[in-house]
Amino acid sequence: MTSWDEFSAAAPSLASRVRARFAAADSHVLATLRSDGSPRVSGSEIDFRDGEAYVGSMLDARKARDLQRDDRFALHAYPGIEEGGDAKIAGHAVEITDPAEVARLQDGQESHLFRLDLREAVLTWVEDNTLWIESWHPGSWVRFARPDNGPVVRTELELGVRVRVRGRMG
Repeated sequence: MTSWDEFSAAAPSLASRVRARFAAADSHVLATLRSDGSPRVSGSEIDFRDGEAYVGSMLDARKARDLQRDDRFALHAYPGIEEGGDAKIAGHAVEITDPAEVARLQDGQESHLFRLDLREAVLTWVEDNTLWIESWHPGSWVRFARPDNGPVVRTELELGVRVRVRGRMG
């Protein structure tokens, strides 16, 4: 399981930029899986506290039932904001079932609450004529560039420092 704090320690500059994108708006797009395996998207808020990231849901809502059945999720930061890039996280949503813990974290509201176990974080942005994609998975942090819509260049990152380059530089 990877908490928000563990992700932040592994890829601090990326985590900071992804969190800033989520902080830039209140509502984001949550993708879950329906019982037939097809995708469902819903509006959702994200909350960062105690070193974790959480999403909540009204009691018995479809997205909560989806996550209870299949805990895989993807959360896309509100896509209408151009500045700061396009941020997405994905992984497994673990339901908090202790009523006292839910009440503490939800300020007394009765609702479903899911802690996000991160398996992926991606930030995409355009700078000059280059599309940049920075991607983190546990144990891997890479940056891809597509200069002038040409071939992809992959750069592995470690704590924000270039380690090795594969492909040609544009």
